[in-house]
Formats: sequence, structure tokens, C-alpha cells
Amino acid sequence: MPEQLSDTSAAPAAPPTGYARLFTVREFRAVFAAHALSLLGLIVSEVALSVLVYDLTGSPLMSALTFALGFLPYLVGGTLLAGIADRFPARRVLVVCDLVCAAGVALMVTPGAPIAVLLALRCCVAVVSPVFQGTRMATLAEILGDGDLFVLGRSLLRIVSQSALLVGFGLGGLLLTVVSPRHALLITVGTFCASAALLRFGTRRRPARAGNGGALVKDSLKGARQVLADRRVRVLLLMFWLPPMFSVAPEALAAPYADDLGVGSVGLGLLMCALPVGTIAGELYAGSRLRPATRERIALPLLCCTLLPYLGYATGPGLAVSLLLLVISGAGAAYTLGLDQWFVREVPEELRGRAMTLMTAGLMTIQGVGMALAGVAAEFAGVAATVTGAGVLGTVCCVVLALAARRTEGLGPRGSDGRARTEGLGPRGSDRGAPTEGLGPKGETGLTTM
Repeated sequence: MPEQLSDTSAAPAAPPTGYARLFTVREFRAVFAAHALSLLGLIVSEVALSVLVYDLTGSPLMSALTFALGFLPYLVGGTLLAGIADRFPARRVLVVCDLVCAAGVALMVTPGAPIAVLLALRCCVAVVSPVFQGTRMATLAEILGDGDLFVLGRSLLRIVSQSALLVGFGLGGLLLTVVSPRHALLITVGTFCASAALLRFGTRRRPARAGNGGALVKDSLKGARQVLADRRVRVLLLMFWLPPMFSVAPEALAAPYADDLGVGSVGLGLLMCALPVGTIAGELYAGSRLRPATRERIALPLLCCTLLPYLGYATGPGLAVSLLLLVISGAGAAYTLGLDQWFVREVPEELRGRAMTLMTAGLMTIQGVGMALAGVAAEFAGVAATVTGAGVLGTVCCVVLALAARRTEGLGPRGSDGRARTEGLGPRGSDRGAPTEGLGPKGETGLTTM
């Protein structure tokens, strides 16, 4: 009997799994690269502009105000301009937003620009940001479908953002030892322009999700009312917003807590990094090791537990225990993977851009509010008591939200007329609408012009 030899070279390669599946989609590769570039530019601009303002004024308050202005205009852009995300083709919105940001930063480089002009331009960039981010999230659902690939795509972009927090500001500071702040801002102009080019030529044109609704501000406010009128969507938005309002307390108070512990600048850096490290680890594990149905099933338990580690601050822990508590709490933020799936499933497509713009604006605004409240509370109660209180109040809010999510489950997405829609909905946890491996949505590979 002749010996049979197996031809292993002809065996088909195993299909990619987990996050690797995302990079088989051509358009996602462009969106991912554009996100990394624009994020790099944003971090460099924040560091460079803060240093530039301090050099011009000698005022720590004005330098800090430069950072604060990155939060405040989000609410304005996310409510009054949200209609842009749905009434114009998404690719056009993304490219124009990048070019507006590039132009704003380019004007900051102008020699002799007054401080008021620099801060006003900083506000303009911040106003555009929620429109850009909301449009990009809605576009991800069109590129990847509204199933598991969308959840993984959102997760990967968050991981990149968290990683940038760990290394970006340090690299920005290192860059300023080589070039001046104004020259560093020119790098930001280049990254925004590169992001615009990637989105323009790396993604295909899609029609607007909604028609022209009249005046932009009126249409944006109408869309916000429609989004918030749905009880289920309202609960999901609060699940995105409220936990981060409490979770930022340790980061906002890291400097005084490091001083209380006597751990110096190294300890301060570790305290600032611990929460993002936990968040990255939690999302990577949930995204790569857990099935979609499992991520949805554990979302509410994780939500209820994510702030419980803050109760450990009641014992006045040292540096090592504090870092452990923060890492564990950060890992609990993996509940957002299940939440992403619910949100994209419940919001009707014609409101998706406005809903995600509103979600982004609310998230950034409420984190700024949380930082301010933590600072006020620490003035009276001290750092440890404030973080412990944030853990207690935050956990109570999370439990209430989890119960509300259970009560509203199954109501179904609603159309713009407010009536429940059930047609075309896939089963919970399905990959309905996910593209074929290596292809765009519905197998499309070609790119069209704007």
C-alpha cells in the first residue's frame, strides 16, 4: 500500500479572529490610520499650545485653561451642530472637519497671535470634535455592520485613545525639547491633513442618512429631542455618561494624593497610568477572548462592579494597593463593549449620527464636570474620602441604571416618528450586517468619488 503524504502547504490559512478581523476590511484600515494620526496631532497640539500660552503669559492658570477649553465646547458642538452628522454624506463631513481643525491649528502658528485668538481657535477645534467623532462612529456601523465587528472596531479605537494617554503627553513633551511650540503645531496641521486624505481616498461615498431638516440648529435640537424621547436609548446614554463622571475622581486628584503618599513625580505618573492600563487590558481581553453574547451578558454585572474598587480608598491605601484598585476598576470598563452593541441596535439609522454625536458630547462634558466636582469635594473631605464617596455614589447610580436597562430591554428601536420598529432586526448578539471577510459592506470593494 503506497504511503500517503499530506500536503500541508495546500492547507487553507485559518481565518483571522478577534481584532485581526477588522483589518481585513479595507475601509476600516483607512479609518484606523486616520484616527491614529488625528489623535497624535491632537495630543501634540494640546501640549504645544499649553506651553505656548504659558510662555506668552507666564500664568499657570491660563495654561490650565487651555486644557479645560478642550472639554467645554463639546456640549455646544454636540447639541447645536449634531445635525451635520446625518444631513450630509459622512465622508464629506469627516474630511471637512479634519480640514477645519487643520486650518484652526495653522492660524495658531501665526506669529504675534493674541492669547484670546489662540484660545478662541482652541474652542473652534473642540466644537468640531464631537461632530467628527459622532460621524465616524456612525460610519463605522456602515463599514463594519452593526454587529460584533462594529463593537470590536469601537473598542480598538478606544484602546488606541487610552494608549495615547499613556505615551502621548510624554512624547509631546520630548518633542518640545527639539522644536518650538509653534513648529510642533505645524506637525498637528500635517497630521490633520493626512487624516483628511486617508478618509477621502480610503473610504467610499455614502449618501446622507437623513434629508435636509431646515435650519441646522433647529434640526440638531430636534434630533436630540428625538433621541432622548426614547426611554431605552435614554437609559443607554446615561450608562455611557454617569459611570465616567465618578471614575475620573482618582485621576483628577492624582497629584494631591501622590503628595499625601509622598511618592513624588514617579508615583504621580503611575497613578495617572493605572486606570488606562486597566481599561486597555479589560477591553483587549473581552474583545479577543469573549463571544459577543457573553460580552452582552456580563455588561450589566460589570457596570455594577466597576466602581466598587474605589471603596478601598476608605482604608487610606499606599501606592501599590491604590494602583491595584485603579487597574481593577479600569478593567471593569469592558462593559462598554456590550453597551456599544445595544446602542447601535436601538438607535434608528436616520438618527444614528446625531445620537452618537450627542453621546460623545455628553461623555466629554460630564467627565469635565466630574473632575470639577471631585476637586471641590476634596477641598472639604480630602482625597481618600472623595474617591470613596465617588465609589459609593457611582455604584448606586450604576445599579439603578442596570435595573432600568433590564426594565427597558426588548422595547425595540424606534423610528423618527417615535413608533417602535421591529422589522429587519436580527437576534441579540448576531452579526447582522457584518461584512464578508476582506470585503466592504455587502461584498463591495470599489471606492467611489465624493
